[in-house]
Amino acid sequence: MIWLEFALTGVFAGFLAGYLGIGGGLVLVPALSWIFSRDPATAPVAVQMAVATSLATMLFSSLSSVLAHQRRGAIEWPLVRLLLPGLLVGALIGTVIADRISSATLGTVFGVFALLIGLQLLRGSTRTGNRPLPGRFSSGIVGLAIGSISSLLGIGGGSMTVPWFLWHGQQTRIAIATAAACGYPIAVAGTLGFMLLGDRISGSAMLGYVNLQALAGVALFSVLGAPLGVAAVHHSKPLLAKRVFAVFLLLVALKMLWR
Repeated sequence: MIWLEFALTGVFAGFLAGYLGIGGGLVLVPALSWIFSRDPATAPVAVQMAVATSLATMLFSSLSSVLAHQRRGAIEWPLVRLLLPGLLVGALIGTVIADRISSATLGTVFGVFALLIGLQLLRGSTRTGNRPLPGRFSSGIVGLAIGSISSLLGIGGGSMTVPWFLWHGQQTRIAIATAAACGYPIAVAGTLGFMLLGDRISGSAMLGYVNLQALAGVALFSVLGAPLGVAAVHHSKPLLAKRVFAVFLLLVALKMLWR
């Protein structure tokens, strides 16, 4: 049954990563937290394990999504390079913070963030702005903030990078594709940080905070789901889906906060 849980979670998370550009972590973290919390041996660090494993799966699902977007020529690589240094450093900072706080506190932080994102998606606004892009230093600070929050919560950062790109005049399709590309360096640096910091976690299926069994099951099926999401976003208007997912996020947030 646990492999079936990993498979279903992976397909859903991968699809959302490609379709909404928000990263599958908003699905993976609460789902994996619930699975890991059922084992008394991993319950005290269930949320840290879920965050770390979520980032590790993005090494595969995010790559699949990026390649699919790249084939359609939708990624603005100069924007990715602009944020890259901040994303990498921020992702490492986020892992250190996650390692220093309790699982309950991390779960509460995730619940608050999910609540805010759910409310944002419920508004359904996809309006673009015309603000000029900031300089390299200011963009680095933005990347640092996005990378830190993303690795702390085990998400790809699209919920922050997509609005930022929209505010600076990018089309929705370009913003989603470029946000997916920005999520990959976050996944790389965040996964590495959690592998190194989780040295107190023992077990043959563990690599630091990363649960290898969950990684294998979820990554396989998230790779299958991501191209489906990419194809959907290029052939539909995802506004309704965003609102449906917003309701789902609000329920997840309330459950995380209540727990």
